[in-house]
Amino acid sequence: MAIRFSMDKESDQVTAMLKKLGEYEKDPNIKLIILKGNGKAFCAGGDVQGTIQTATAGHWSYPTIFYGKQLKLDYLVATYKKPVVSLFDGVVMGGGAGLSMHTTFRIVTEKAVFAMPEAAIGLFTDVGASYFLSRLPGYIGEYLGLTGARLTGGEMFACGLATHFVTSKDLPLLENKLEKLGSNASSIGEIVKKYSQQPCIKEDSPCMSMELINKCFSKNTVEEVLQALLNEKDAHGAANKWIVNGINSMKQACPLSLKISLRLIREGRGQTLAQCLNRDYIVLGNTLSRRIGTNFYEGGRAMLIDKDMKPKWEPSKLELVSNEMVDRYFIQLDDEDVKPLQLPVAATSSQEFTVGHARL
Repeated sequence: MAIRFSMDKESDQVTAMLKKLGEYEKDPNIKLIILKGNGKAFCAGGDVQGTIQTATAGHWSYPTIFYGKQLKLDYLVATYKKPVVSLFDGVVMGGGAGLSMHTTFRIVTEKAVFAMPEAAIGLFTDVGASYFLSRLPGYIGEYLGLTGARLTGGEMFACGLATHFVTSKDLPLLENKLEKLGSNASSIGEIVKKYSQQPCIKEDSPCMSMELINKCFSKNTVEEVLQALLNEKDAHGAANKWIVNGINSMKQACPLSLKISLRLIREGRGQTLAQCLNRDYIVLGNTLSRRIGTNFYEGGRAMLIDKDMKPKWEPSKLELVSNEMVDRYFIQLDDEDVKPLQLPVAATSSQEFTVGHARL
């Protein structure tokens, strides 16, 4: 028997899923968990708007505590002792990415779209993204985290974010087959393989330019990354659209968020998932508290609420963001309303991110 969860924007669903997944893990009749988006979307900004509204109407600790529950759910799914399959037939961003990217089977279609655009709204690559992005081939994780670039389902498969590619028309057939399976991971893989295909990747896809991505995004600082991209643009013109788009995105994004994100991804390479989630919780709490800055609230206002698309970042330029400013976001929270994150006891000993069959 398989259980399906459809993700939507409701915050109370996180609490419900924590409870239900705990019950299902002990239920011998349930062999498999299937995660998929409600309305074909694994979260696309609604969680961010809700966070801002809750923090503005009440106290910043409320969304921080909820965020902690979300991270607990991410960790529970990542360490679940029964197979978990994620199905992507639409947009996957934000909290949906944090939940689904840690599963063993991540199946995409040609309709899937992935992005981590947090820096564009004054946030950072959160929900454990520093863990799974840092484990992708080369420096494509830095590319995705700093530019917020969108990948198609085929590109997700090509870079290893997805483990399998299935056409959208075949996805219901595959889902029905999975519901009748037991908990044997090898049998799940065999069934998925029967429906899987090799996607076509366009020549102008960033996934076809890994040498350039590694050259630019392996730099030590955000300033050096941006300058490397500018140099490539000058050398090759606008032939590589992903370079031009990346430059524009980074110039418009919050400078402080870019530096926080780069540090998270770089440190994430040598950390466990639990360490990455704990660190995300600290950075998010400091972000929501407004004690250091208000970029997240300004970005949410400009990009998602008022939609004037003209956020006023502080500091306004990369060169004005010091290491000391970034360091402050990584200091342990000291507030009686917000307790340290307590993750569930891992059901399995292995929590490694399974990189898909990357074609880079």
